[in-house]
Amino acid sequence: MRQQDGGTKSRQVPIWQKSNLTLEEAAAYSGIGINKLRSMTDSDECKFVLWNGTKRLIKRRKLDEYLDKAFSI
Repeated sequence: MRQQDGGTKSRQVPIWQKSNLTLEEAAAYSGIGINKLRSMTDSDECKFVLWNGTKRLIKRRKLDEYLDKAFSI
């Protein structure tokens, strides 16, 4: 039987396999609130933010490294 969408099925990549995450995805992944992530990534010193124009993406591996070393946020 043919699918209604033309035979293709969209696949979502799990968050833990993505290289870059939106703020919403990063919040779900890390357990850190969106507002806290936004304030953390506003700093010029932040190593885990990637700017695409005005869109803010979080580098998942760099975020993991940062959190592994952090005592508190």
